[in-house]
Amino acid sequence: MFSKWKSKKEEKRTGHTVTIKAPMSGQAVPLEQVPDDTFAGGHMGGGIAIQPIEGKLIAPFDGKVAHIVKSSHAVILEHSSGMQLLLHIGIETVSLKGNGFTSYVATGDTVKAGQTLIEFDLEAIRAAGCETISPVIVTNNGETVPQVEGHFGPVTAGEDSILTVVLTQ
Repeated sequence: MFSKWKSKKEEKRTGHTVTIKAPMSGQAVPLEQVPDDTFAGGHMGGGIAIQPIEGKLIAPFDGKVAHIVKSSHAVILEHSSGMQLLLHIGIETVSLKGNGFTSYVATGDTVKAGQTLIEFDLEAIRAAGCETISPVIVTNNGETVPQVEGHFGPVTAGEDSILTVVLTQ
């Protein structure tokens, strides 16, 4: 009877399903294959990883840049549902201090699906001794613990779905 008075925030979060497209082209693999316990163990949230075949990261959905790391190796996007997605290029790439990364967005920017967020040099990352496998994580923001289902195999940025996320209250 009182359901019509639910807040807009509740309506957006309760049982809402979000499909996330690949933010980069490559091979989508289970998060457990990432050679970093924080990511592989799901401590930052559920998701998958992509072994990229080109150095371009795009927005997988329309949203907002919640945060971009100063060294441009990672960005957090926020979906209209409130869900946040961490896109982390490579492992231990913070050690490169931005070398080999070019960001085209800033914190607070509105982005459209398919828009280039960051370009990165795969060879420079490898030459520095870093892994290029890139986690894509639905962060646990404390309010909700989303159900995350990964879709694995070859993916093309902006075309193939990599995650189905069910947000619950």
